[in-house]
Amino acid sequence: MNVPPTIDEVVVGDPPDAWRAAGYAVDDDGVCRIGQVRVRLVGSDDGRRIRSWSWRDVAPAAAATLDASGLDGLAATTSTAPPPVPADHPNGATSIDHVVLVSPDLDRTTAAIEALGLPLRRTRATDTYGAPFVQHFFRAGEVIIELIGPEERGEGSTAFFGLALTVADLDATAALLGPALGAAKDAVQPGRRIATLRHKDLGVSVATAFMTAGPDALASADGSDGPSA
Repeated sequence: MNVPPTIDEVVVGDPPDAWRAAGYAVDDDGVCRIGQVRVRLVGSDDGRRIRSWSWRDVAPAAAATLDASGLDGLAATTSTAPPPVPADHPNGATSIDHVVLVSPDLDRTTAAIEALGLPLRRTRATDTYGAPFVQHFFRAGEVIIELIGPEERGEGSTAFFGLALTVADLDATAALLGPALGAAKDAVQPGRRIATLRHKDLGVSVATAFMTAGPDALASADGSDGPSA
């Protein structure tokens, strides 16, 4: 039985103390264990935001491509590390709900993700946030990959955009973070609520949203919320 690929690690150009200020538990080696994903905080000397990611359980042919050239321009490698033991975070984060990518050419990036072994699960067109764009959704274990881009094909590279995390109690998260967290509102997915972290105020470079648990973007007929820039 084939095991689908899952994300092992996301490398972020932030200092560990910035993430501790945002309510995360960070190990002494700079690793923040969120659900089954490691977020490795390596400081900002070589760049900020999400810089790369690694994948486990990738088929040999796809793994060779990933290690040689990344994933449609995103720095990526393969990993044989088992999933981590999740940490208990003061902010209540239990898992990464989705990783958001942005591409000027959805067909090209979708083909690259599908070649990794993750079939396209759902497509949604929306103008909810202003200019029309399209969302493509993929399942990578407990994490959804949300790929967004314009309706018309363009030129340029794919980029990491941000993270949305599931928390055990959004009201408790808000009480902990105070003014560093925006007001909670209803999420696109029925029955869920979402609030955006004012990440720059804390020295965090990754756009981040916190969400209550509930039906995810693949179970909902209406799509997905994501972090704001």
